[in-house]
Amino acid sequence: MIDETTFRQESDKALESLKQALFRTEEKGGFETDEKSGVLNVLFEDGARFVFTPNTPVRQIWISALSTSYKLEWNPAAHAFTLPKSGEELHRLTQRLLREQLQDPDLTLT
Repeated sequence: MIDETTFRQESDKALESLKQALFRTEEKGGFETDEKSGVLNVLFEDGARFVFTPNTPVRQIWISALSTSYKLEWNPAAHAFTLPKSGEELHRLTQRLLREQLQDPDLTLT
């Protein structure tokens, strides 16, 4: 497990990068991105919501989306937060979840 300082630095970087990608992608329609107190929310026109939260005590980034909880851990080899069972990193997983929610297989998170 990485130390708390490293976790905060890496999770802040990862979530900021994701937020910027979401801002660029939301212009295509279907959702809005909002950040409050370190929690990133993606709000959809149909009322659905994705929530991205850094969880410092366990050193994970948690995503609540599509009625499921995803817990991403720091992967030092990939130098990224990844989903342990699939190896998907934060951006790739978020893109897949957005595609499923919006039923748009061509959506690209840039």
